[in-house]
Amino acid sequence: MNSTWFRRFTRAAGDGPRLVCFPHAGGSATAYSQLARTLPADFDVVAVQYPGRQDRFNEAPLTTLDGLVEAVAGVLAPELAADPGRPYALFGHSMGALVAFETARLLREEGLPGPQRLFLSGRGAPDLRESAHYLLYDDADVLAEVRRLGGTDQTMLDNPDLLELVLPALRADYRALAAYRWRAGEPLAAPVTALVGDSDPMVTVRDARTWREHTRGDFALKVFSGGHFYLADHLHRIAAVVTEGLLAGTAAS
Repeated sequence: MNSTWFRRFTRAAGDGPRLVCFPHAGGSATAYSQLARTLPADFDVVAVQYPGRQDRFNEAPLTTLDGLVEAVAGVLAPELAADPGRPYALFGHSMGALVAFETARLLREEGLPGPQRLFLSGRGAPDLRESAHYLLYDDADVLAEVRRLGGTDQTMLDNPDLLELVLPALRADYRALAAYRWRAGEPLAAPVTALVGDSDPMVTVRDARTWREHTRGDFALKVFSGGHFYLADHLHRIAAVVTEGLLAGTAAS
């Protein structure tokens, strides 16, 4: 797959179903390195690397969700067209859930095969209009939100030099979230599994359930103990949820 936009964390690409993972705001592809190694060896697990972070640090980060979605869909589409028989799913956490969902919608508009399933974590459906509270964020607000949500090493947040490395991507991602506007459309055919931490300060279980209205397929809600970044504490259970959901869709197709 495109080496600029996608990263693998296993020795070789599996020849089974493909899982494309989308990071959270300010996050990078390595957020999925442990999950990739926990999933079955025959899965081809790739994570999206957004511009402006890690090995793409010298590239300007994108400041609109539309721009990010169009860029990801643009490199993913030829991969799907080249291997139409391989089932695939999308997994996104927080901002990544929104990017994954909108990517699936754009791929549908382009007439490409849809995912077997969407795994949408740590975020409610896009018509909740969650983006409004990002509008007035300056750097201090962004960092306060990052601290509130957890999942980021406190040492990094307290180190001005390290902060200068991560702030551009954070600023861009929060700006993109603030500018996002939901455009109503037909629900996706792909089934959806929503995942959420039971003490997430940003997303309630009720919020996560709102994804039900955005699929014509089946819907599942998985609740985990923990906050916004519950994933690291439940890798094996999340891997089981993904495996079951993706293989069930494969068997049904």
